Amino acid sequence: MSGIAITRTDLSAEGLRAAASKAPSIPAARRMLALALVLEGADRTTAARACGMDRQTLRDWVHRYN
Repeated sequence: MSGIAITRTDLSAEGLRAAASKAPSIPAARRMLALALVLEGADRTTAARACGMDRQTLRDWVHRYN
């Protein structure tokens, strides 16, 4: 995985997916799903595109999540 690593370990990819299903907004759910994809080993570009954002936006959200 390139870029900044996800260092927060309180939620697994499965936990992020569960949290996304209960998210208060669609954008929040998309961010959680993108993070879950990265934790599962998807490259950042693929994860970002799958969730409707660019790689830089995903990088910013990894910073915030950590």
